[in-house]
Formats: sequence, structure tokens, C-alpha cells
Amino acid sequence: MNLFLTIAFLFFIGSMAGWGIEVVFRRFFSSANPERKWINPGFLSGPYLPLYGFSLCVLFLLSLLEQYIPIENTALRKAALFAVMAAAVTLVEYIAGLISIRLLHVKLWDYSKQWGNIQGIICPKFTLGWAILSAVYYFLIHPRIENALVWLSNNLAFSFIIGFFYGVFVIDLVNATALLVKIKRFADEKQIVVKYEQLREHIRVNREKRLEKAKFLMSMGPQSAMAEQLKQYYDKFRDELERSKKDARKTDRGDEK
Repeated sequence: MNLFLTIAFLFFIGSMAGWGIEVVFRRFFSSANPERKWINPGFLSGPYLPLYGFSLCVLFLLSLLEQYIPIENTALRKAALFAVMAAAVTLVEYIAGLISIRLLHVKLWDYSKQWGNIQGIICPKFTLGWAILSAVYYFLIHPRIENALVWLSNNLAFSFIIGFFYGVFVIDLVNATALLVKIKRFADEKQIVVKYEQLREHIRVNREKRLEKAKFLMSMGPQSAMAEQLKQYYDKFRDELERSKKDARKTDRGDEK
């Protein structure tokens, strides 16, 4: 039971903390957001990212295995642990990204412009970031988990908050899944992979042009409105593809000369 409560608690903390990290990163450091706007980084409407929740649970479980690493030097053993953690979380990220592309035909994030990327899903830059976050977790969070559980058991009001979080999270997940199914049908029809962030930006810009509130709530609204947004997104996607083909042909002719 303690393990179950620990995993539930860590998923809650990781999902919300990860959302906060992504919001700050995209606002101040991401080159994909040149206008420096505050944006929701996830495909869910609420302030949580499940990938970070799963990742924090993975870091916790791997921390328990440190004693089995056959390295006597303490610093080297911890370095090896952080490397394993980063590799494991990167694997989780890769599997999640691959599932979204293969099953839903939706690319939830895109690292294709990053050096050394694999299928635009993972790249060395963010694997290094996971290694840093692993060290932060190990030194700042892991030693305090037991005390946090004791505090949680003595403060039932906070337990209610966690329960409320999971209730809202499940409803949000169901709505988001229904929306992703609609996008998948569209992607299957057009035989493309929809880049989620581009689609979201397209919808945001359209809403700003109509003087609507600048926030993205893809899981709400009539299906006809979403169908129109997807049609406009596909037209833009097709135009960009044609331009890319023309540029490639010009490059080939230049090489022949």
C-alpha cells in the first residue's frame, strides 16, 4: 500500500511540476515561441503533463536500485545512476511519442530541428536535460519522500486534493482522447501525421484574428468548428509541402549545373 501511495503521490507531483517547467521553458527559452507567449504545453486542458508524472515514478523506482550498481566509488556510482535514469526516461519519452505517431498519427512534440534527433521524438539535448532533472530529483526530492508520505497521512485534506486531481485528470483525459480520435480520423483520411503543436498554434492564431480569448481548449467546442480548423491546417500543411518540393527541385537543378 505504501508503494501505491508513493507512486500516486509522485505522479501527481511530477505531472504538475513538469507542466510548470514546460510553461516556463516555452515562455523564456524555446525558439519555437519567438513571441514569448504563455502557452499550455500539454494536450490536456489542465495544468499537468502525464509524461513527467510517469518519469518521476520511474526515477523513484530506479533510485531504489542504486545499491545494486557494482561500482565502489560513490561519485561514479551516482553518475552511472543518473545516466541510467536519463536513458530510462528518454525511453519512456520515445515510446510515448512513437505510440502517438503510429496509433494516433499525431506528433505531440517535434525535435526534428534538434541535433542528433531520432525521428523527431528524442534528442541528446533533452536527454541531458533528463539527466540534470534526475540529479535534482535524487538530491532534493528522493530523501524527503518518506517524510512527505507521513505528512500526507496526517493531513487528510491534502489527500482529498490528490483525489480531486485524479478525478479531474480522468475526465480531462477522456475528453482529450476523444479529440485525438477525431484528429486521427482526419489524419487517416489525408494520409498525414498531424503536428500537434503546429495545429494548436494555427487554432490560436485563428482565434486571435476573431478577437477571441487567446487560450487553447481543443477538448471543447462543436465538432464542426474543429473540422474547419483541421481543414485549414491541412491546406497550410499542403502548401508548405509543395514549397519544400519546389525548393528541392531547384536545389537539384543547381547541383546538375
